[in-house]
Amino acid sequence: MRVWDIDPKKLCQKHLVAEHRELHGLWNILTKHGGKGGYSKHPETLRWVGKNRALFERHETLIREFVIRGYKHHTPLDKKLATGKKVQDFFINTQEEQEMLLKNKDCKCLLD
Repeated sequence: MRVWDIDPKKLCQKHLVAEHRELHGLWNILTKHGGKGGYSKHPETLRWVGKNRALFERHETLIREFVIRGYKHHTPLDKKLATGKKVQDFFINTQEEQEMLLKNKDCKCLLD
């Protein structure tokens, strides 16, 4: 499970779509299951507790990239549930470390 903290335009199709899917799973844990369930204790989940608004904003950023790339989007989040902090300020890996992780994958991430 990973929600990246880097600009979505740097993500390849595979990682952009995967992050979107993971974000929806995380959103469901935080908003529908009260922070309980399968991945509720995962570090990626824990860093978003109390930051639904920031997670909502990340989703909107991903969707803007979807539109730029001509992808369809049919799974909006409920903005009424976007409460808490607007900015994610806790990182498991720095943005630089995240970019290095992506550079080491066999994909087209970070290519302009």
